[in-house]
Amino acid sequence: MLSKKRDKKNIICATYANRAFTKPIPKFEIPKEGIEPEAAYQIIHDELNMDGNPVLNLASFVTTWVDEKAEKLMVENLNKNFVDQEEYPQSGIVQERVVNMLANLCNAGENYNSVGTATIGSSEAIMLGLLAHKKKFMNEHKNARPNLVIGADVHVVWEKFARYFDVDLKLIPMKKDRYTLDVNDVKNAIDENTMCVGAVLGTTFTGQLDPIEEINDMLVDIKKEKGWDIPMHVDAASGGFVIPFLYPELKWDFRLSQVRSVNISGHKYGLVYPGIGWLLFKDRSDLPEDLIFYVNYLGNEEATYTLNFSKGSAMIIAQYYNLLRLGVNGYKNIMQNCLTNAKYLAHKMEELGYFDIIPKDLKMPVIAATMKKSAGMDVFTLSEKLRQRGWIVPAYTLPKNAEDVEVIRIVVKENFSRDLADILIEDMKRFVEQPNKAEMSNNAPKQNKNQIHNRIC
Repeated sequence: MLSKKRDKKNIICATYANRAFTKPIPKFEIPKEGIEPEAAYQIIHDELNMDGNPVLNLASFVTTWVDEKAEKLMVENLNKNFVDQEEYPQSGIVQERVVNMLANLCNAGENYNSVGTATIGSSEAIMLGLLAHKKKFMNEHKNARPNLVIGADVHVVWEKFARYFDVDLKLIPMKKDRYTLDVNDVKNAIDENTMCVGAVLGTTFTGQLDPIEEINDMLVDIKKEKGWDIPMHVDAASGGFVIPFLYPELKWDFRLSQVRSVNISGHKYGLVYPGIGWLLFKDRSDLPEDLIFYVNYLGNEEATYTLNFSKGSAMIIAQYYNLLRLGVNGYKNIMQNCLTNAKYLAHKMEELGYFDIIPKDLKMPVIAATMKKSAGMDVFTLSEKLRQRGWIVPAYTLPKNAEDVEVIRIVVKENFSRDLADILIEDMKRFVEQPNKAEMSNNAPKQNKNQIHNRIC
């Protein structure tokens, strides 16, 4: 039986009837009075609808879908600060397990005592990896000024490192029709003060692989000839969870003598939400002891090698979940599906006759393409038009010496289906051909509303 007394606080009204929806909300100052949680949630939720649809985001390498159990584990561990090892010791144990799993994935072998750490992403991992190489170089060459040799196909974080940590940068520019490192260019750039050579397994610009084994062999020859023991750091942010499963015979990792450190992004093809990266050293000797801090934090002494002190445990746990749940065969199937869909999409794009694909033989599920002049449209215009349909497809020019090359790039992830590929192809075709159709519209038969709806949706 309902009580005759009515509490005004219990009267239910729609969220949008709240006064918060009729008054301006401060955007740059903390409001004097708070609002109801439902209203605060709805305001922010609705505003974020202005963001792009993650499913249609073909620009980012970053994971945009994980399964329900992974999300459940993330939520359960969101309130754990990873640095609190005294309070959350099992999180640290999980990190050690993942580091060992990934070191084995990179073929560290039993003859080495591999070490590593979780990072916020590959940017932090690259910074830390290169810092270790600089420190080791300086310990062996007291008065020398170190330099870093990399190609223009690297992520900007490499250039940041050189500027932030006072290292001379030898940046090898791209060449026309070659968008990865050239072994001879690397050979000409290195000298006795080169602290490290950087190479990329899956470049940001075109998804291609630097010739890592060939560079390693050249460095081995230089070591024998001149005595320069120059290490390599491999940026496997994009390819570290792809190449080992699809091309296990390809040598890019710790099987090569000069590859001493590797970074991998768990939040890319590692299939975890951002942000999580991994830094791996081939041997404990590759990480100078004087870079490791031993901190007494909340009653427990911890060894730490990070730029960020506090960080969440959730993504580390999610990475472990994926490795356990999927295993080698699971990751292999997912990466093969991604690559198969990427090759299908690339083939369909070539069939349209408007695109030239870079490269022809895809190793990564990443498509970079230029547009032919006969298309009558450039990549920037096409990118803008695709955005009208919700697709997020970036267009850009390549770095110095190839800056006249305009590229559109598509990253095919786990949740990009064959059906979405067909829809994207139809949208590309329509947007490129639309100007021609507009010119012919005066002679074209009139279409009813249903026909128009079916054509544009």
